Amino acid sequence: MKTKLPKLMAALCAGALLLAGCGKKDDTLRLFVWSEYVPQAVIDKFTEETGIKVAVENYASNEEMLAKLLAGGGSYDIIQPSDYAVQGLVKDGELQELDHAKIPNLKNLAPEFRNMPFDPGNKYSVPWMAGFVGIVYNAEVVPGPVVGYRDVFTPDHAGRIVVLDDAREIVSWGLVTEGIPINDVSSANLAKIRPLLADWLSKVKVYDSDSPRTPMLSGDTDIGVVWSGEGALLFEENPKFQWVMPAEGVHMFVDNLAIPKNSKNKDKAEEFINFILRPDISKMISDDFPYYNPNAEARKLLSEDQRNNPASYPPGFDVTKAEIFSDIGEQASEVDELITTIKAKSN
Repeated sequence: MKTKLPKLMAALCAGALLLAGCGKKDDTLRLFVWSEYVPQAVIDKFTEETGIKVAVENYASNEEMLAKLLAGGGSYDIIQPSDYAVQGLVKDGELQELDHAKIPNLKNLAPEFRNMPFDPGNKYSVPWMAGFVGIVYNAEVVPGPVVGYRDVFTPDHAGRIVVLDDAREIVSWGLVTEGIPINDVSSANLAKIRPLLADWLSKVKVYDSDSPRTPMLSGDTDIGVVWSGEGALLFEENPKFQWVMPAEGVHMFVDNLAIPKNSKNKDKAEEFINFILRPDISKMISDDFPYYNPNAEARKLLSEDQRNNPASYPPGFDVTKAEIFSDIGEQASEVDELITTIKAKSN
């Protein structure tokens, strides 16, 4: 059916009003990033220094971000994918190449973060923060010893456990416990770990990827498997919250900034990335979200207490030898289905 042009334009303007407005260029930089990860003070300082307005939308998992991005559910200039998500997006042609000439602060990255296997040469992405998934527990309630995942999911802790609401992460705990590499995700291996995960998840009280420290602080849970930045914040709050790198095996995640292929503000996005790589700005991020900072110059600005936080910078852990998730393609849907099914049966 044909539509008269004025009516068509009116309809298009109404539909696009929230994104850009009709008849004028949208100069707002649109970020689609993890919850609890980008300090508002950093956003405000960027706008103050550049005059560029920033709009922020959040997600709680890579899978949520990928589903919305690939479905065309939003128009974004910067996203914050983790390692394996970068790898998949590059393979599918969903990211723009970065112009390194416009990002001179790349020089501030530690050498081990400049050429990672999921994006050799940082062609499409720049590390934001790195971290680990480990165990945190309230030592005043949990006597220990706690050294690995099997020490978390015990009958004594049933109904007092918080874990990340992230299927890929949960599956990795089962894999390493059974001596299987974290990226060896096959139907056979998922079937092998299913009974173990079914038992473990039946004991979980809270699933929370946004702020898993919250139920620990409130006393609703006593032990859990959480992001290292959350563990670091708990340790800062009270040393009774102890951090453990699981004995069965632990991997490192690297969250990055990248520019989707449909971004209309690539220059502004690269300006923002360069801004983030300034040591003083990167330190601001560490102050609020104490993960492992890949910015070597920013780490020099951290206090001794920050550098000695066992969750942020685990003693004796060599990040150059850490395992990192890789893209598992269509197997990801099987991972999601497995955890969704187990969680449904556990409720």
